[in-house]
Amino acid sequence: MQTTRRQFLKQAAGVSLSLGVVGCGHSLNAAANAKKPNFLFILVDDLGWSDLACYGNPLHETPNIDRLAAEGVRFTQAYTPCAVCSPTRAAIQTGQYPIRMGITDWIPGRRKKNAKLKEKFTDKQMPLKEVTIAEAIKDAGYKTSFLGKWHLGETDEFWPEHQGYEVNLGGHSKGSPPGGYFAPYTNPRLKSGPDGEYLTDRLGDEAVKLIGQYAQTPEKPFMMMMSFYTVHTPIQPKSELKQKYQKKIKASTDKRWTNPGYAAMVQSLDENVGKILKSLKEQGLDKDTVVIFTSDNGGVDYWKVSSNDPLRSGKGHYYEGGVRVPTIIHWPQAKIKPTIQECPIISMDFYPTILHMAGLPLTPDRHIDGLSLVQVLKGGLPLKRDTFYWHYPHYHGSGETPCSAIRSGDFKFIRHYEDGKKELYNLKSDIGEKTDLIDQMPEKAQQLEAKLDAWLKEMDAYIPVPK
Repeated sequence: MQTTRRQFLKQAAGVSLSLGVVGCGHSLNAAANAKKPNFLFILVDDLGWSDLACYGNPLHETPNIDRLAAEGVRFTQAYTPCAVCSPTRAAIQTGQYPIRMGITDWIPGRRKKNAKLKEKFTDKQMPLKEVTIAEAIKDAGYKTSFLGKWHLGETDEFWPEHQGYEVNLGGHSKGSPPGGYFAPYTNPRLKSGPDGEYLTDRLGDEAVKLIGQYAQTPEKPFMMMMSFYTVHTPIQPKSELKQKYQKKIKASTDKRWTNPGYAAMVQSLDENVGKILKSLKEQGLDKDTVVIFTSDNGGVDYWKVSSNDPLRSGKGHYYEGGVRVPTIIHWPQAKIKPTIQECPIISMDFYPTILHMAGLPLTPDRHIDGLSLVQVLKGGLPLKRDTFYWHYPHYHGSGETPCSAIRSGDFKFIRHYEDGKKELYNLKSDIGEKTDLIDQMPEKAQQLEAKLDAWLKEMDAYIPVPK
């Protein structure tokens, strides 16, 4: 009888932890003898690379996240495999490029009227056959919980409670918070609070309650995915914070960030991250908890929401502003020296990294596109990978048209399908992608395009054609 992916997981869990992991820098035996770390995974919706003070933002106040960055490893070249949310979320859960699951757009996507090219809709759920990181770690004895935005299935049989999470508070089909950020909510997995309650605060409070419960059994580790709906539209901040930033913007000469409502939402995010981290410390769990902080795609730079400067463009586009995101990892047990890490990484890497940190066997047949970051975190050793791919056979509300892209080494190649335009950039010398080298370096462009085409063929990718 053929072994399913989930059956394989259970078999793998029984393999002796004394086996070493090739290329990961230390034996699993040592990790197995240590107390297994807890995991707090903070996923923010639409947070841009330049939205935090620790990434150079002069307007937004984010002292709690900045402190996390100062005590951990802050990545400057962290990527998502898509410039919109659902595909990246599937990649985090599975360790795979989302195209392998047929998820190439936000779920369920939207077709453009009178488009020149024929689109193919994205799949509308993450397959249950996939073994998520929650299922993998739950089978190893972890308690698991999910709070906030899910957006990986249109019907409830594909929601977090069926994908390895024992607790689901707020995760369902929608990407934008139904009912908005102020109660009453219309969320089928989150009871509405009193009128006027702020959703970001509510999720932070629920996380604190769960941490209090987990502290009652400290011998049993937990993994909590805190997936904030914020800072996704609609822009609905607390009025007092909006007024604060109106004054700051009026007094500032820097006009790159001029949305007081968005700035206020970023501050509310930071306050709740701080609340959760404080709870870990008060419960005596901070020294045993790995914190991973990241975003699902670049920030929204249209509708005058925010800016990803110095990166070009934003959410929905395949320039750096759409796919490069802030990422911080804090691993107290490893006693890692705080650093700023320039090694390029991607969302699929979190899955094997969590397994490795927990002293569990890596399962590369599942997290096929992810690599453990332990060697990067511990010794700054580079990964044996320098190429990343993107494929978006859709039209997006930001104005993006169907395209594919590849980054290999310092160079990035983008191909647009509607007008046939091709672009080439050297990201090392041109982070803002201002100088197109396609005419100066045709051989490099051809080399990257051939590599991209080979990957698209391997993925059996749908290439948009004229109607």
